[in-house]
Amino acid sequence: MSLNRRALATAVFALAAIAAAPAFVAPALAQSVQARVGYIPILGAAPIFVADKEGFAKAAGVDLRFTTFESGPNMIQALASGTLDVYVAGVAPLGVARSKGIDVRVVTATAVEEMTVAVGADLAAFFTPGVSNADALKAFRAKNGRPAKIATQPPGSVPHTTLNHWLFAASKVDAADVQIVPMGIDATQQALLAGAVDGATIREPTIAIVQTRDPRIKLVALGGDMFPNQPGSVVAVSGAFAQKNPQAVQAIVDSVVKAIELIQKDPKRAAPHIEAALGKGIIAVSVIEKALASPATKFVADPRAIVEATGKMQSYQVSLGTLDKDVPLDGLFDASYFIKATGK
Repeated sequence: MSLNRRALATAVFALAAIAAAPAFVAPALAQSVQARVGYIPILGAAPIFVADKEGFAKAAGVDLRFTTFESGPNMIQALASGTLDVYVAGVAPLGVARSKGIDVRVVTATAVEEMTVAVGADLAAFFTPGVSNADALKAFRAKNGRPAKIATQPPGSVPHTTLNHWLFAASKVDAADVQIVPMGIDATQQALLAGAVDGATIREPTIAIVQTRDPRIKLVALGGDMFPNQPGSVVAVSGAFAQKNPQAVQAIVDSVVKAIELIQKDPKRAAPHIEAALGKGIIAVSVIEKALASPATKFVADPRAIVEATGKMQSYQVSLGTLDKDVPLDGLFDASYFIKATGK
């Protein structure tokens, strides 16, 4: 009888443990779902890499497969054709995509106010205390006989939009004093370091990289200067993927939220994961750690935090002609996954 009682007690305890397990372990999908992720190599994309390298997504049953792109607008075509499921880049091109009938939804933010304007030594000499941005660029043109060349990404992207806003809306620069040169992210970095352009819109970790290689490169505008509460990188999914795999989308958002918390609490642990994805063994982990501590690095997960600023940016894109008309933001943002992930 004593043996039977002990056996019964053991069985009851085991059943209780099994029943309690879901309260402590995030449920994985019954079958692994592959998610094809497009991203641009910037620090704002870091949470998705940390989620992958820490195994958060895989533990929840999602297999992330990554493809690098040079800019957000370049990624839209792949998203529209169905060769991408997840988009990790700036929010601005997504409004353009929706205006063209492409069903894409922002499910979580990752960072805000990422963009900066960096200038090489020749142009930096004109940005001195008490001198306005407009006067600095005017003086550069007067001395050099040409407008300052500033590299950025293609029209419709967050870098292109915020650069225009900083130059012409915020700083009132004379259009004759500046030449905007669209190019890819890697080309922008190389052009700035080589002196092929006088300035560029760059984000971390490019800021840390170029200033490490050439300390004369100077930041003359942070994200908030270029566009207040500048909406930055987001995680968005195609409508088709969301409809077919709602649990996978939830798992991705859960993983990104968890990854942002880890980056903020333990950047040294996160840095090697980020370096593996962005640096690929070329950039020192110390440079990534410097980028994580940068004033240009602000991780934010709540997609609702950027809705108002996105609307303002969208209206500015209409004025630039890179967007035909304002697109209703109700369909672009879906905060339900974030709310479920955080209970907020």
